[in-house]
Amino acid sequence: MPSIESNQLLLAAAAACEDKKAEDIRILALDPAESGLTDYFLICNGTNERQNVAITDEIEIRLKREFGVYPNSVEGRRQGEWILMDYVDFIVHVFSAEKRAFYGLERLRKSATTISVADLDAEVSARIKESRAKKTTMKKAVVKVAAKKVAKKATVAAPVKKAAAKKTASKKTVAKAPAKKTSKKSSKK
Repeated sequence: MPSIESNQLLLAAAAACEDKKAEDIRILALDPAESGLTDYFLICNGTNERQNVAITDEIEIRLKREFGVYPNSVEGRRQGEWILMDYVDFIVHVFSAEKRAFYGLERLRKSATTISVADLDAEVSARIKESRAKKTTMKKAVVKVAAKKVAKKATVAAPVKKAAAKKTASKKTVAKAPAKKTSKKSSKK
């Protein structure tokens, strides 16, 4: 299962595509048994090569600004007909309409499941909510354990302090006793 962060990156990339007016944006969840390469394909197309470059530039800028993440590699930016951006957990494919129809990645990946941006967003939100709930329960458990340790130390420390006070009191009485004896000896002489 992909991490929450990789899904957030994918959502940000899809939002960047929408902002630059990319057409027919699709997210394909690839079958792990069939593809050890990546988890998702983000596929879209622009109306011309300049728009394709603008789409990929926006994806790269947004992911760098919001997450500090750069693509491992970018291919095809010069030609602009099919630009591929490798973000390890997902790969972005920005096509011209003709190249997308010709290569048909959606047809080649028959075992892949098409996911809408709204569905992925709902899944990420649910997973974030779940992880926050786990963190709060973990914090409560840690606080309880810490409170028990403090209470235990307080109950153990109280008798230790009393015993230490008794020892110092007995030392003082012992110290006073020899002083009296020396004074008696000096008076006898």
